[in-house]
Amino acid sequence: MKINLQRTIISLTNALDFVGTDEFHHGKRVALMAVSIAREMNWPQARCDKMLYCGMLHDCGVSRTLEHRNITTTLEWDGAQEHSLRGAEYLAACPPLAHFAPLVRWHHTRWEALLHEALSDELRLETNLIFLADRCDVLLAPYFIAATLKNEILWEYPEIVDRISALGGTLFSPQLIEAFRRAASREAFWLAMDPAYIEGEIEDHLRIGQPVELGTADAVAIAGVFAHTVDAKSSYTLEHSTRVARIARHLAQVSGFRGEELDKIEIAGLLHDIGKLRVPEDIIDKPGPLTRQERAHVMRHSYDTGQILKKIFPDPSIADWAAMHHENLLGTGYPFHTHAKEIPPEARMIAVADIFQALSQERPYRGHMGKAEVMGRMDEMCAQGRIDANMVSLLHAQLDACYALAVE
Repeated sequence: MKINLQRTIISLTNALDFVGTDEFHHGKRVALMAVSIAREMNWPQARCDKMLYCGMLHDCGVSRTLEHRNITTTLEWDGAQEHSLRGAEYLAACPPLAHFAPLVRWHHTRWEALLHEALSDELRLETNLIFLADRCDVLLAPYFIAATLKNEILWEYPEIVDRISALGGTLFSPQLIEAFRRAASREAFWLAMDPAYIEGEIEDHLRIGQPVELGTADAVAIAGVFAHTVDAKSSYTLEHSTRVARIARHLAQVSGFRGEELDKIEIAGLLHDIGKLRVPEDIIDKPGPLTRQERAHVMRHSYDTGQILKKIFPDPSIADWAAMHHENLLGTGYPFHTHAKEIPPEARMIAVADIFQALSQERPYRGHMGKAEVMGRMDEMCAQGRIDANMVSLLHAQLDACYALAVE
């Protein structure tokens, strides 16, 4: 299995945008600003590419809507370092993305503080450039209305430039400030941020850079990064996606699946809830019944998952299996109402693993369940014809192993 690194980063950046629920393209704008400033610094193409990709990934530690709102509406925020540390931790554990971890770790640290850290001069400038572009986007935010950049930006942008420039030497490197002033003096710097053009601008940069292909092991590692981001959205779902993936892989292995098929099932399990980044955490954490509107928020997440994954994986089966995890054999699941004969074994495994792990894990509306109670619920759903009987029989046979994967 091969995936394109650049396309994967773009698709995952689109998923990170869901955290804001009503604010999009933050990562792409930060990336484009950072590249424009890097070019003013006469950095080589490889270093400019690094800033482009890091700009898109810099908020991979942000899962919660409130945290996203604080980060994108205030220049400085006391809790900003928390997501920087989380994001760096996630990236450091992922070989193809590990070189971005130090930049993400320090991207909310003032320049005057960076000077006292044991960092290379190169790293100081790179991470501070992400911080500068990130904060510039906060000042740009009021100029967006619906999906349009307001024309007023063309005569009011000097105020943004002056505000950022006044922070030279404290928040930002004076050297970067000078490059920023040169880049931002062009109307094109700001017009490139228009939602109508930003995708095309990113595409133009991708054509300049050298494409990078990743193999199966790297694809699994990247899926793991974003599984952590999804699961951190609520204290009740910590490690949910990771555990669903492990259970699904275990069921597949004892069923006779081998090699790359196991990896594909694991990836689908890791990313089955990536669309849930769009669901506000107050809905996920709600202890009581959901309203009709809240349920609509939840019900679209599996469709969003499928749309995101289709753009990453050339093999459509990964997206299909993940998107089907709320389908059932009666044809009354969502979002496709897929009939039993159209639900492949891999999707059935992921659906069963998802239910089994969710029942085993504490949730805001109930405590966690023991093995016997979990299997009682699974048997009940099997008797109703909702889930695959063969998968449930396999769970019974592998109960100790699967429950350990679910909770330990």
